[in-house]
Amino acid sequence: MDLNDFLANIKDQPSYIIERNLNSLVRQNYHFQSLSSDNREIVLSLVKKYKEKLRTGVGVSQYTINRDMYNLYQKRLKLKLTEVDRDHIRDILESFKQ
Repeated sequence: MDLNDFLANIKDQPSYIIERNLNSLVRQNYHFQSLSSDNREIVLSLVKKYKEKLRTGVGVSQYTINRDMYNLYQKRLKLKLTEVDRDHIRDILESFKQ
């Protein structure tokens, strides 16, 4: 599974399927294998937040992504995020832009 497969029908999927697909993405895609379970939870919470915006048709702006990435950057030591983790998280979040 790649990122495009993950995002294909995200608007119509319930939360448990999104979580299952995210776990499958992290397991199978070598770019995301470095994400720990805590980091996966971070990504999952952001994906859920963006999913609600996509379902209502609002879309996700670059400003929202930058704000969320800035919050992650500020908490990077507490969350034990490496630069590579943040790059992978940014890739996932930017795929939600419209």
